[in-house]
Amino acid sequence: MPDRAAVGPCRVLVLGAHPDDAEIFAGGLIVRHCRRGSDVKIVSVTDGRSGHHEIPPAELVAVRRREAKASGRRVGADYVTWDFHDGALEPTLAVREAIIREIRTYKPNLVLTHRPCDYHPDHRAVGTAVQDASYLVTVPHICPDVPALRQDPVVASMTDLFTRPNRLRADVVLDVTAEADLILQMAAEHQSQFFEWLPYHEGRLAEVPQHPRERLEWLARWFASIYAGRREHFRDDCVARGVDADAAKLEVYELSEYASQPSTETVGWLFPSE
Repeated sequence: MPDRAAVGPCRVLVLGAHPDDAEIFAGGLIVRHCRRGSDVKIVSVTDGRSGHHEIPPAELVAVRRREAKASGRRVGADYVTWDFHDGALEPTLAVREAIIREIRTYKPNLVLTHRPCDYHPDHRAVGTAVQDASYLVTVPHICPDVPALRQDPVVASMTDLFTRPNRLRADVVLDVTAEADLILQMAAEHQSQFFEWLPYHEGRLAEVPQHPRERLEWLARWFASIYAGRREHFRDDCVARGVDADAAKLEVYELSEYASQPSTETVGWLFPSE
């Protein structure tokens, strides 16, 4: 499927653990594909019910669904939130089968997700479930209610800085500076997260401005610190690929060994340089 014709728009499926993971870890690539006319679907495998210090979980689920939908509308992506509980996700058979059915139904050329090694157990669970589903999407007797694919898609792990048990291999290095404004606009739709929960968790809630324009500027600085950490971590990879290691807004991806192996041409199609 991926090598059939590495030209034109493609289908991208992002399987993140929480509403807002996609923006943080793959926002630039999402924006770039949407601008190119690709079909992009973002799935939050959990309902986001645990990501706040004040809003009760039952109310928070509805808030985060609205925020996710609004974020997707910013770029023309479909953004859905599943019902698995935030903070309680495990790589169970039910999660794996939900992912198998989603991949078969959507038929993506590219799947983006977390690595199975990550600080958050929900991230690890999604990464493991996608890894386990990668081959099984082609097996007809697994989830027989949805037709099996003849070939699994390309799967890539989104940017992270973890080094245990191993560092993310920088198979793809993108400078998404041109997409930065839309990344911020998508992220800003998750008000309960970027302007409430995350600052609270980091002990910075008092810093958050009230005016919308100032909030966006504050969020830009928050993302700037994220990009600075990526540039330092992947400095050698930037130098090797001619990417500005001092100024680039980086996203880095590792191609999964458990799914389809793309040609160089297909990698350029799935991860466009501009």
